[in-house]
Amino acid sequence: MLNTDVVDELVESTWQDELIRELSDYIEIPALSPNFDPDWADHGHLAAAIDHVFAWVSKQPIVGMTARIAHLPERTPVIVAEIPAFGESASTGDGTVLLYGHCDKQPEMVGWDADLGPWKPVLRDGRLYGRGGADDGYAAYASLTAIRAVQEAGGSHPRCVLLIEASEESGSPDLPAHVDALAESMGDVRLVVCLDSGCADYETLWLTSSLRGMVGTTVTAEVLTEGVHSGGASGIVPSSFRVMRQLLDRIEDAGTGAVLLDSANQEIPAYRVAEAVAMAEYLGADGEPFPFAAGVAPMATGPEALLNKTWRPTVSYVGAAGMPEPGQAGNVLRPSTSLKLSLRLPPEADADSVVRELTDVLTTDPPYNARVSVGAFESANGWNAPDLSPWLGTALQSASQRSYGAPLQLMGEGGSIPFMGMLGEKFPTAQFAVMGVLGPESNAHGPNEFLHLDYAEKLTQVLASLLNDAAVGIAA
Repeated sequence: MLNTDVVDELVESTWQDELIRELSDYIEIPALSPNFDPDWADHGHLAAAIDHVFAWVSKQPIVGMTARIAHLPERTPVIVAEIPAFGESASTGDGTVLLYGHCDKQPEMVGWDADLGPWKPVLRDGRLYGRGGADDGYAAYASLTAIRAVQEAGGSHPRCVLLIEASEESGSPDLPAHVDALAESMGDVRLVVCLDSGCADYETLWLTSSLRGMVGTTVTAEVLTEGVHSGGASGIVPSSFRVMRQLLDRIEDAGTGAVLLDSANQEIPAYRVAEAVAMAEYLGADGEPFPFAAGVAPMATGPEALLNKTWRPTVSYVGAAGMPEPGQAGNVLRPSTSLKLSLRLPPEADADSVVRELTDVLTTDPPYNARVSVGAFESANGWNAPDLSPWLGTALQSASQRSYGAPLQLMGEGGSIPFMGMLGEKFPTAQFAVMGVLGPESNAHGPNEFLHLDYAEKLTQVLASLLNDAAVGIAA
């Protein structure tokens, strides 16, 4: 019988005495994901992050645990910890709970407050600032703390496998090979727990019901071999920027933001529309807070805003090249313009189809016969969660009420976790509990990213309760 008082005491003391310090040290490591540090193997930062997390993992007093760092040629490593079933479930050993997280990070980004920084851990007002603490460095620590709490509180848990990867922020290109290599270790996965998602507030437990897919690439429009004086050439030489504007009009309605690619659009299921309505009612008129500049209005509000974020495709322009800083720009027609596109897709859209259509639309019959090219693609399918089994719904609802004093809420997420779509295909009968700490103002990938410590602590309690309930639930 799980003693929840023991769980709460152990979770609280571990967070306060160990995990804040461990995560602070982890934040200091500039472990950029491979897409942002192609020479990651030589630089050693990803290895340092893996080693740092593994050092803590390997010394945890968890009954029967074995842990290792798994390597494959020319791929980022993963941490694997296997924990046998414990307590009443030890005699059955039915099924595996797979607990997932990652330790690679997004780039530094500009705009951090003067006293904050990406590799500078700062503890303030219950928040731990710095890159990667919330996305997703805390996952390994919370997962094993929850397992330890179950064991020391007299509970039970099924066989568990912890998998911490190091390429998620690059679309998890290395993970499929590791999952194939670890097939025997993973066993019969019946529940996947992922702590890399978000929450719409810090007052209750939020379960992720869907994730958008994504396609990213860089498109370049080239018109000259070198820059020329705009006074002598404008009106004869087409501006590469204007060529780019015309190309963008092929993929996005500039007035509404609607994506014009057929492959990127799909009908939203009625039950997800109802979910967005319920979420909007719960959050109230103000909805999710964003740091709008003074006077700027959102594109939509209420349920429509949530559906825009979670099910409708959107395109963002996240990088540019070929353009000097304004203070350094002369009166010159530039040779080329490049833009990096980030296209978010509905959860059930096929990313490969979007890649093909996007390439065709951008490169066929370009204005003025300009040289248009698209770079290498990042792509990942989204994920739409299966219906919750009765035991899992009951377990999560009970855990939310116990730890947060509020009912469980469902939410679609606008971001991507490529691993979920891959696992959904590999383990079609598995249940999923996708949760996380990325709530209002936490600003993952941006400046001033923080981990909300109270929410993370309560989420660790939730995970302990869930694993205890899973001892019976996944075998049913």
